[in-house]
Amino acid sequence: MLLSTPLPHAPAAAAAPVGIGWRHPHYAELLEQQPALDFIEVHSENFFANGGAALSVLREGRAAYPVSLHGVGLSLGSAMGIDTWHLEQLAQLVERMHPIRVSDHASFARAPLAGQLVHAADLLPVPLSAEALNVMCANVQRVQERLQRTIAVENLSAYVQWPQADMDEPAFLNALAQRTGCGLLVDVNNIYVNALNAQLRGVMVEPLLACRHWLDAIARSSVAELHLAGHVHCGDIVIDDHGSLVQEPVWQLYAHAIQRFGAVPTLIEWDTDVPALSVLLDEASRAREWSGAALGARPVLEAIAA
Repeated sequence: MLLSTPLPHAPAAAAAPVGIGWRHPHYAELLEQQPALDFIEVHSENFFANGGAALSVLREGRAAYPVSLHGVGLSLGSAMGIDTWHLEQLAQLVERMHPIRVSDHASFARAPLAGQLVHAADLLPVPLSAEALNVMCANVQRVQERLQRTIAVENLSAYVQWPQADMDEPAFLNALAQRTGCGLLVDVNNIYVNALNAQLRGVMVEPLLACRHWLDAIARSSVAELHLAGHVHCGDIVIDDHGSLVQEPVWQLYAHAIQRFGAVPTLIEWDTDVPALSVLLDEASRAREWSGAALGARPVLEAIAA
């Protein structure tokens, strides 16, 4: 069951560091206003050019805030390996910006098709198998060796499943972190979207309880960042579209995640139908309220019943 009393009304404690995704519509406004944020996040691939306006504005952002680089194209799960050009562009960007975190996804995009190597331009899920884990470990290690730092790897919202599964997703991610030393970026909205879609497929699961078990199975020490975003229910499928406010069940799960992992840096993501900057800042304030209350009200969270 959900909490009967909204958690932010509980006694507050020190909140988690909170940032927002910094997207093109807010480049100038954020630099002008410089609101109180702990960090900003950008998509790495948008700043690969060696110079130009994009890199110039990112330098201005970096002068005002710590920057987290979040990639969507490394294809860490590809059996074709890491694209050397892509990795070199990322390495140069890291050397220029000295980001507080570098992250990408537990997915693949590069694969052979009709005799050619193609990039899907999407985040495709990997089989949760020992073979896929070996591939991802090798790729993560190559990236970390080139960047000379650890990266964080994010769980997906996945709309297809592979039959070749040797383990569940938390076990896969825990093993990845243990073998490579990488961090984990836990997207709370993604695990809720996956649970809702499992329910729509007929899997007998209570979504909030399934998500709580997922979070409880992740090793505490591995979590480097949490993501929050909106999703849309289309009737027969739930899409992680990053196009609306964070929904109440996701806030409930975020509180549970904060209690389990501590004051982990938290990002508000919004990538489609990007609203006014004030909306993102309000969501960042809500994250601070939820995290502060969660850290100061441990017994209340047990209301997400086991």
